[in-house]
Amino acid sequence: MIASTMTLHAEARLQQRAIPLFVVEMLEEFGSAVRCGGAERLTFDKAARRRLARHLGGERGLRLIDRWLHVYAVVGDNGRLVTASHQTRRFRRP
Repeated sequence: MIASTMTLHAEARLQQRAIPLFVVEMLEEFGSAVRCGGAERLTFDKAARRRLARHLGGERGLRLIDRWLHVYAVVGDNGRLVTASHQTRRFRRP
């Protein structure tokens, strides 16, 4: 569980950016991982949103968390949450 092992930086960023811990946990469970530098970036891409919608009971359930669908988290190789933020531009696929 990422939420229990996070850096002080990540803890501060979650609070500053008003990102609840349950969003990070949903990213861990349903998000798609892309390698970036020495870490992995977890995002809600199209496939992840489909998995999440299925879990939440369809599009109606997905609308409840719509404000956090553009959040991403960076998890280090040691399994600790490094940071989390709101996605403001498109990420390029490797």
